[in-house]
Amino acid sequence: MALRILPPGWRDAAAVAVENRMFRALALLRVVLLVNAVALNVVRRDNAQVPWALWLCVIAMVGWTGVALWGYAAPRRRRALLLLLDLAVAVALMLLTVPIKGDGFRASIPGFWIMGALLAWAVHWRWRGGAVAAVVLIVTDVSMRQELTQTNYGHLFLIGVGAPVVGYLCESLQRMAAERDRAEREAAAAGERARLARAVHDGVLQVLALTQRRGAELGPAGVELARLAGEQEGALRALIRQQDTLAPATATGDVDLASAVEELGRRTRPRVSVVTPGVPVRLPAAQVAELVAAAGACLDNVAAHVGDDAPAWVLLEDLEDRVVVTVRDEGPGIPPGRLEEAADAGRLGVTGSIRGRLTDLGGTAELATGAFGTEWELTVPRAPEEAAP
Repeated sequence: MALRILPPGWRDAAAVAVENRMFRALALLRVVLLVNAVALNVVRRDNAQVPWALWLCVIAMVGWTGVALWGYAAPRRRRALLLLLDLAVAVALMLLTVPIKGDGFRASIPGFWIMGALLAWAVHWRWRGGAVAAVVLIVTDVSMRQELTQTNYGHLFLIGVGAPVVGYLCESLQRMAAERDRAEREAAAAGERARLARAVHDGVLQVLALTQRRGAELGPAGVELARLAGEQEGALRALIRQQDTLAPATATGDVDLASAVEELGRRTRPRVSVVTPGVPVRLPAAQVAELVAAAGACLDNVAAHVGDDAPAWVLLEDLEDRVVVTVRDEGPGIPPGRLEEAADAGRLGVTGSIRGRLTDLGGTAELATGAFGTEWELTVPRAPEEAAP
């Protein structure tokens, strides 16, 4: 049985670390609440019509507190079953108050001890969990009282308001911890990219630049080699500059896909025309990088199989629930069975560079080919919370 309130990404290390600290604080509070409940029941033992049942309830509170301390100590044991049992024990002890103390009781047997289960729901399932547990406990308390005094109402009001607030605060702390952890990882990744960029600049780029300058000395074949080296040098420099040319990331780590797609228009092989919307198209940076790489692989195929000077068109569409990048050329098309033959021979350019990337993104890469040319339609669905307004 699994109840999920937060997105899967919130169960990362930073979010779990915050929850662990919350449950450690709650463990201390449970002990304090237990001592208070035991002391009050000892003092008020004369109010019990069935004394032996009262002591059984006290023993049950002590025993369940020990179980709860053990159960909530490890994240892997914080399952729905444990939380449901925790709340069920609290409700059962409240309902036993009437047969043990009689209809005219003033205080329930567990008293404030029920706060342990209430706050556990708020910590683990956030404000929704706190609200659900609060409603259950409030309904239970009201149902067993003959009269609702102003003091009783005050206690129930605090339960109803306090539990969702505690849950909301826990949710906010986890969100901030997850965002901070993600920002630290992105900063580390940016530093690594800068280091790799320096290594590329000191090695590969210098060799390509030298080949471009000296290639003509090798004759006609060297001229072609120099041209190719120049194009690859430009592509590598563009890749290094990419993180600066993209629109700045938002607080959620999104970047503008339109700006990234427009960079494809700088290619000289093939000749690319790019059409994008007049507004930014925000997607997570990782999705943008993979989608642009897949579109670049489509253009590489145009240059390789249609010609370096062949025209190609790239169209970006933002369709609210999905983003579509279309890459089209006017070549002879792909012969039937060619892609399957290439895959069988171990040449996985289309399968890996295009379809593989889109599959990893949860999208699709649809191919239409024939005498009219070749058209790739790369579709990536938006997450519900990312859908364009």
